[in-house]
Amino acid sequence: MVNVAVMGAGSWGTTLAKVFADAGNEVRLWVRRPELAETIATTRRNADYLPDVELPAGVTPLTDAAAALSAADVVVFGIPSQSLRPNLEAWAPLLPEDATLVSISKGVETATLKRMSEVIVDATGARTSRVAVLSGPNLAKEIAQEQPAATVIACTDEERAKAVQEAIATWYLRPYTNTDVVGAEVGGACKNVIALACGMATGRGLGTNTLATLITRGLAEITRLGVQLGADPRTFAGLAGLGDLVATCSSELSRNRTFGFRLGQGGTLEEAKAATNGQVAEGVTSSESIFRLAQAVGVEMPITQAVYGVCHRGVPVSDMVVALMGRTTKPE
Repeated sequence: MVNVAVMGAGSWGTTLAKVFADAGNEVRLWVRRPELAETIATTRRNADYLPDVELPAGVTPLTDAAAALSAADVVVFGIPSQSLRPNLEAWAPLLPEDATLVSISKGVETATLKRMSEVIVDATGARTSRVAVLSGPNLAKEIAQEQPAATVIACTDEERAKAVQEAIATWYLRPYTNTDVVGAEVGGACKNVIALACGMATGRGLGTNTLATLITRGLAEITRLGVQLGADPRTFAGLAGLGDLVATCSSELSRNRTFGFRLGQGGTLEEAKAATNGQVAEGVTSSESIFRLAQAVGVEMPITQAVYGVCHRGVPVSDMVVALMGRTTKPE
C-alpha cells in the first residue's frame, strides 16, 4: 500500500483516485471547491463529473493542499495543461522530497512550448527521474465504470514506473511501463488535435473512410514530431500512441471529438463549448502550441495546421477539408 495524493477532482482525477483506492491504497483527493468536497464526502459521488459512480471509502476528499500532499508517496497532477504551472508553483514547497510525480495532463504549454513533464520539473525543481506520465486509451467514464482497459506509465526511472504500475493495477485496469516519456506525452497531446479533426469530419456527415484516413495520417504526423523530439517511434504503435488516438477519435465520450463534431455541424467555438458542458476541449489550445512547436523543429503537420486554422484563424471547416484533400500527391 502507498499513500497517493490526486490533485484535481475532474473526471480523470476522480477516476484515478478510485482506481488507486480499488488497488488497495490510501488516496487523498484534493478538491478546489469546498462545496464539491463536501458532496463527495457525504454522498461518495462527484456530482459534477461522475454522478453515477460511487467512490470507495479509501478516497478522502480534501480542500487543503498541504494535508492532501502530506507524506504522499505518489502525487498525481490532474490539472488542465495550461493552468498546471501556477498550481505547481504554489504546491512545490509542500511536495514530499522523494515522491513520484505523475502527470495526467495532455498538452503543450502555450507560453513555453514545453511538455507537461518539463513544466513539472521547471516549476518544482524535481529531478527528471522523479516524473512519470500516465497515458493511453483512457476514457474516464468507462474506467470509472470498471470496463476493462489498459494504460501506460512512462518514466525514465524504470523502477519508479514499476512502483506506480503496482500501485494502480486492478482487475479492470492493466498498466504497462515504458521509459519513453517524450513519446507518451507527444502522443497524448497530439491525439486531442486529431480527434477535433475527426469530430469536424463526422459533423459534416463524412464517413468511415475519412475517419480512417485522418487517424492514420494523424498518427504519421504525430510520429514525425515525436521522433524529431527524441521519442522512440515504437511508442506510437502502442497504447500511448495508436491506442489513445483511436479511442479519442472514435468515442462520443471524447470531449475533443464532441467539440469538433459541433464545429463540423456549423457551430461556433462558443456553441461547441456549450456542447461540452461549458468546457473548451484541450485540443483547441493544443492545436496552436503543437503547430508552433512543429514549426520550430521543422516538422510538417498538415492536419494539426488545419485544425489550428479552424480554431484560431477563423477558417471554415469546409475549407479545411478542401485544403487537406488538395495537398500535393506523394508516396505514403
